[in-house]
This record gives sequence, C-alpha cells and structure tokens, in this order.
Amino acid sequence: MTDKHALVAGTEAALPDGAARHTRTMLGILLVVYIFNFLDRQIVNILAEPIKRDLGLSDTELGLLAGPAFAVFYALLGIPIARYADKEGSNRVRLIALSLAIWSAMTAVCGLAQNFVQLLFARIGVGIGEAGCTPAAHSLISDSVAPEKRPSAIAFYGLGVPIGSLLGLIIGGIVNDLYGWRVALMLVGAPGLLLALVVLFFMREPRHLRPADTAAVMTPARMSTGEAMREIFASRAFVYILIASSVVAFLGYGKALWTISFFIRSHGLSTTEAGLSMAVVLGLAGVFGTWLGGKMADIFGVRDKRHILTFPAYGMAVAAPILFLGYYMEDWRVAVALLIIPTILNSAYYGPAYACVQGLVRPQARAVAASIMLFGQNLIGLGFGPFLFGVLSDQLAPTYGQESVRYVLYGAAWLGLIPAFFFWRASLRLGRELKSG
Repeated sequence: MTDKHALVAGTEAALPDGAARHTRTMLGILLVVYIFNFLDRQIVNILAEPIKRDLGLSDTELGLLAGPAFAVFYALLGIPIARYADKEGSNRVRLIALSLAIWSAMTAVCGLAQNFVQLLFARIGVGIGEAGCTPAAHSLISDSVAPEKRPSAIAFYGLGVPIGSLLGLIIGGIVNDLYGWRVALMLVGAPGLLLALVVLFFMREPRHLRPADTAAVMTPARMSTGEAMREIFASRAFVYILIASSVVAFLGYGKALWTISFFIRSHGLSTTEAGLSMAVVLGLAGVFGTWLGGKMADIFGVRDKRHILTFPAYGMAVAAPILFLGYYMEDWRVAVALLIIPTILNSAYYGPAYACVQGLVRPQARAVAASIMLFGQNLIGLGFGPFLFGVLSDQLAPTYGQESVRYVLYGAAWLGLIPAFFFWRASLRLGRELKSG
C-alpha cells in the first residue's frame, strides 16, 4: 500500500496528536445527540394511548402519526443531505447541529397541536430535522476511527437508540401521568436547542483538523451521485444488509409502538407502568444488545470477516420463538421477562451492519450508503411498521376486540426469521467485498 493509500485508508493516522482526545469527545457528544434523536422520535409510543383519547384518533391514524408522517420526509431528504455531507468541503458538524435544532423545536411544537392535522405536520417537521443526523454522524465516525474498530464505535453511537427509547418511555410515561402528553413533548424537545450549541462549540470537523501538508493527499477524488449509487448497489452484501435491516426496522418500530399498547390494553397497565416495564426491555436490554453486537463483531471479525454478522444472524433466529412466547403469556411480569432476551439479540445488528456498510464503499460514498440504509429502515420500517400494525389491529378488532394487538404481535415475532436469513447471506460475501479502509 502506498503512503497516499495509507492516509486515505485511516484518517485517524494523519490527524494531530489531539485527534484521539477529540474523537472520544466527538463520540460522546454524538451519542447524546442520538439519544435525543430517538427520545424525540419514540416518545410518541408511550404517549400514543393518551393522544388517541384526547384527539379521538383511530389506530390507523395513530400508526400514521408514529410512522409515515415522520418516515417519508426523513427518507426522501436523507439521500440529498447525505450527498452534501460526503462532499469534501462540507461541514458535517454544523449540519448535525442545525438538524438537531430543527427536530427539537418541532418536537416541542407537537405538544401544541390541537387536532390530527396539526400533529401530523409537526411530526413531519421532526422527520425533516432528523434526516440530517445519522448519515453525517456515521461518516464522521468512519473518518475518525480505524476500520477494525468501526463496529464497536458505530455500536457506541447506536446506543442512542435504546437509551433514547428508554428515556422516552420513562419520561413520557411519568410526565404524562402527572401533567399530560403535551407537557411531556415540550419538555423533551426544548433541551435539544441547547445541545445544538454544545455540538457547535465542542465538536470539530475532522476534515479541518488535517495538517495542511497532508490535506491535499487525503482528499479523495470526487464521485458523482450516479457513481456513488452504482458502487453501493454493486455490492451484493450491501443489498442483503439493506433488506435485512429494513425488515428489522419494520418489525422493531411496529413492536415498539404496539407492544406498549398491548401491555396497556391486554394487561391493564398504566402509561407509567408500561413505560417503566418497557424501559427494562427496550432500554436496558437494547443497550446491552447493541454494545454486545459491536464487541462481538470487533473480536470475531478480525479472525474472519464473515463473523462480523454471524451474531446478528443467528441471534435473530433464536429470538423469534422466545418473542412469540412473551406475547402469549397471560402474566405481564412473565411476558416482560421473556421479551428481554429477544430484545438483546435483535439489537445486536446495529454496529456490525452499519460498520459493514461503511467498509463496503469508498469514503466519498459513505454518508450516501448510510442514508440509503436509513431510507430503507425508515421508509419501510418506520413508515409502514407502526402504520400496518395499526391497520391489522383495526381489521382484527371486530373478532378479537382489545386482544387484536396481541395477534398482530404473534405474526411479527416469527417474521424475525427473515432478517436472520439475509444477514447470514450477507456474511458469506464480506470476505470478498469489504475494503481495507
């Protein structure tokens, strides 16, 4: 490998001595940003039932608010924003700060909505703001961390998913019971505006930290959008990971919303009880699973690249029957306990999958590759998961009444075998397709 290629392959090797400290600071701040990202996005799940009662919504309308209203604009704007983030002259830090300010403000505005239409447009605003965060964040991390450490670094960032969901469930449930759902939304939205200032003042764009004498060498050749797309979709492993991750998101977002409604409707829990119970499952178990997936990929991926995805593939296959039993149980305590292991196993994919995506393409296409993953996960997953789960629940309600959600979740449990298969198929191609940088 030439000196030039070595520099391109590992940005962190050419950064100043303070780069390691800056990388740790960057990862910590990005984690907090992603926590707010999911806190603002997912708090609607625990507030779904009180919002439904207050605004007189159907399950279909509730699913529309939780899914397509957010996901369609998030997905459509994600790719052009990511294309901007991939440009050498762009400032990804400022992009993340602006995105954070927009979605935080719109989350607070959700609390002011007086009807379905107003809440719909406010949720669209949240989706527009959040579209600029994760592709730029993944690109920043990949430019700052050695390739062999990317799974755990991206998994660390991915901890924002379960932690944000955990905080959303706890804060949303407690504040709703005390002050109502409107106050809960405004309470979680406002701090994000201050966090946007923290991002601007304490994070630096790695492209601007490079020494002047290496900047020209490290600047990769420009790649057109068409070239980036062709390189991305030429990878069979990427296509398999995209399919698997999209199905994971479809099931995950659907279950995140309707499992809470299931415990409230079928087991008679309050929003606080459901929020605290699901915080254990979706929060603590998700944190452990996300961390474990990244760590396992780091350890076993060094020995054989296909093992980067082995744990997510086999874990999801094991999770399916246990998840079914959890929804089947009549004692809610037993049900919650049985959901812990599947949540750990289903959360393990984040770091390995997104690290593979960053390694399957050149640096000029990394943010776009991440945005395509998010396009699939959000348009298919968040866009249709909660919505179609709600539609099915309405269709089954005449037969099963309050238990209709339980039967929808039965089917969702077994569908987890689909992403398990595609992650396994992707793992078989990693040895040939993963790049060194």
